[in-house]
Amino acid sequence: MNSTLWRAPLLWRGAQTLARAAVGLVGRLEVTGDVPDALRRGPLILAANHISPFDPVVLAAACRVRDVAPRIMATGGLFRTPVIGALMRRAGHIRVDRGTAAVHRSLEVAAQAVAGGSVVLVYPEGRIGLDPGMWPERGKTGTARLAFASGAAVVPVAQWGSHEVLPYRAPKGMLRGVARALVRRPAIRVHFGAPVPIDDLRSGSPGAARHATDRIIDAITDDLVPLRPDEPDLPRHVDPGRPVDTARAHRGHRPG
Repeated sequence: MNSTLWRAPLLWRGAQTLARAAVGLVGRLEVTGDVPDALRRGPLILAANHISPFDPVVLAAACRVRDVAPRIMATGGLFRTPVIGALMRRAGHIRVDRGTAAVHRSLEVAAQAVAGGSVVLVYPEGRIGLDPGMWPERGKTGTARLAFASGAAVVPVAQWGSHEVLPYRAPKGMLRGVARALVRRPAIRVHFGAPVPIDDLRSGSPGAARHATDRIIDAITDDLVPLRPDEPDLPRHVDPGRPVDTARAHRGHRPG
């Protein structure tokens, strides 16, 4: 099928509805902000911070609330599992084999998808962040290059609370984390921000991808601040299994 005619399969729409129900069982989903009507069906790039293995479920649910069905750029490990991998492919998601030469092919596929009218969800950090305060890390430039290649708008998506459901090392500790969440039902907040202005940057010019990436991470950080008003420095819930790494700390402005 031509990519310009791509529409979210019923399988994916149904999965989003199930995700909304799942999040409602383990927490209280609060979605703020919105996606402009003109962008809701694409082309569009959603750029979200990454704090937990539960993020894809939370973002699928939040996008369902806002009537958006994104194609997710997801780690190749998910696609290699017998059942989930087949479902991911059927739903139109995009495989990313990090640390291999194939990762460049993933960007090409994503660019084709966005240029063809799809909404694509990406994690600019490229991994679950390891910042001690759980603020967004320095981003990889892939999201910016995707925006330059496709000409699509980038909407920042800030999220908070999913780290209280699944631990960093899930499936290890998963049952305990879910059981705790079922009792405590933490607030799980997602905010869709305003499109990030990068039109003044020229693709291919020195530093353009880095400048655009920093703007995207700054926008996510700004939108994350009001989602965690009582946790400006360190999160209340500390996962003892999450390693800490400051090597990729974002050097732009930080809350404080």
